[in-house]
Amino acid sequence: QVQLVESGGGLVQAGGSLRLSCAASGSVFSGAPMAWYRQAPGKLRESVASITSSGIINYADSVKGRFAISRDNAKNTVYLQMNSLKPEDTAVYYCLLIQFGNHFWGQGTQVTVST
Repeated sequence: QVQLVESGGGLVQAGGSLRLSCAASGSVFSGAPMAWYRQAPGKLRESVASITSSGIINYADSVKGRFAISRDNAKNTVYLQMNSLKPEDTAVYYCLLIQFGNHFWGQGTQVTVST
């Protein structure tokens, strides 16, 4: 079983920064594809950033230039550095790991950006 534990969410003013962390444990292979998603009330869950086992990174257009995804394979942890935060970034952020065709989700962490 794979377990994902997220941390780093909170309340921040517009223009501020936060760093989210997602630590994977259990039967997980080093370098498994991982991603960050977010979901705001009344909206679909959307992909924010992803990183593959080979290190290929993709970002949603709405966060390009502001967010950065990275990983530490030794710690089985993925990070999301969020800079220049905007109120429209307010959402619950979820960590995703894919292994053996299965999707594993974290519990979600709330990010609130105030004006």
